[in-house]
Amino acid sequence: MQENYLAKWLNGELTETELAEFKNSDEYATYAQILEASKALESPEFDADKALTAIKNRQTLNDSKVVQLHPFKKFIRVAAAAAIIMFGAYFYLNTLDEKYVTDYAESREILLPDNSEVVLNADSQITFSERNWKDSRNVKLNGEAFFKVAKGKQFTVETDAGTVAVLGTQFNVTQREGLFEIVCFEGLVSVTYNKKMTKLPAGNSFRVIDGRIIATQEQSSLSPSWLNKESSFKSVPLKYVLEEFERQHDIQVETKNIDIDQLFTGTFSNTDRELALKSISTPSQIKFKLEGTKVLFYGE
Repeated sequence: MQENYLAKWLNGELTETELAEFKNSDEYATYAQILEASKALESPEFDADKALTAIKNRQTLNDSKVVQLHPFKKFIRVAAAAAIIMFGAYFYLNTLDEKYVTDYAESREILLPDNSEVVLNADSQITFSERNWKDSRNVKLNGEAFFKVAKGKQFTVETDAGTVAVLGTQFNVTQREGLFEIVCFEGLVSVTYNKKMTKLPAGNSFRVIDGRIIATQEQSSLSPSWLNKESSFKSVPLKYVLEEFERQHDIQVETKNIDIDQLFTGTFSNTDRELALKSISTPSQIKFKLEGTKVLFYGE
């Protein structure tokens, strides 16, 4: 990108060709975001004419030479715009949410500002505002995570499916497409789904599959199985089991002539691929064929 493109862009002086080249540059997206954020800011009014008058008044009376100030006036406008962008950049960067993401076959431990602990399962994401944390302990989750919340003000987990609120406890939240499940391991959790709140004491869970609330049994474990490198399921449609296998082993899954809606109860390893394939196929009475980074589950 040419050095004078920014100034010309701010003044609306780029040709169509130059503008197209500027928009294709690596810097354009950042400048555009900063400029958009700066539009919401209220900045002091800058009167270029008054500034120029003040400069003229400082000229010595003996100086009779006429000076063209139009280039300087143009510089003042660019400088003012640059100052607004710099202030907007500071404002924009300081209001960005913290974001943590995991890839397939990856988990990650995160320490929140109040020392609450979060462990993200594979293919998951959380975001939160560190700047506003003291006023609002709120995180947004897409995927699955285990939370160990420090005692304090209300702690809220927002998902596309529903909201979970606690004061200080340990719980697991799963929010995948078509699947929403909360398991409380310690304390008390309230879950809001379709504007209806359900309270879960320790050892209880709340599950929604394909829009239907499913009755669940009490939990005897002290933490989710995936923290121990295993994935466990109780009466869950096979399609969600295969999707989790895909996440944990970073492998493409295909199916042929099998009922992916049949219910599955069992556990598979998140580290031993061959063992996991057998743990899924044997109780489901299906076969599999593994080729490189793809696996086909098929019926007789």
